[in-house]
Amino acid sequence: MTAVEILFCLLGVMAVGSAVLVALSSHVVHCALWLVVTLGALAGLYLLLAAEFVAWVQVLIYVGAVVVLLLFALMLTRAPIGMLPDLNGAGRPVAALVAAATAAVLVTTFAVGFRGARLDIDVDDVGSASSVGTRLFDSWVLPFELLSVLLLAALVGAIVLSRHRVSR
Repeated sequence: MTAVEILFCLLGVMAVGSAVLVALSSHVVHCALWLVVTLGALAGLYLLLAAEFVAWVQVLIYVGAVVVLLLFALMLTRAPIGMLPDLNGAGRPVAALVAAATAAVLVTTFAVGFRGARLDIDVDDVGSASSVGTRLFDSWVLPFELLSVLLLAALVGAIVLSRHRVSR
């Protein structure tokens, strides 16, 4: 095994292990910090796969924005940030069973759906900003725009649901 393969395996184990800790931790702030470790390990995996642009997007958007937004939401809403006894309840085995069933369905679906599929990838151009931009705005522009409208609708819905009703 080469050093890159060893580092890839270590980062993969770190990503999976910290993702499990995100799900199993009963301290909400610790969950957010384990999420930072998970997303950072994924960025490292992208770097090893020579997708520098995707790695920097991972760091800037997910680690730098989403996790910070999550922590600010926890602080501003005065949500409980300590140990939550509700997370240690008897629902964990049921949740683990549902997660395992969902994972099995997803793996089976992908294995059957993509059996024998081949991708034509130019190895020298994978992960560069120009190739990602060309793919995104050439063949994926409609799903990209639909996703942005869906996220806008979700944001407006969250604002409407979070507003307090003022009775006069």
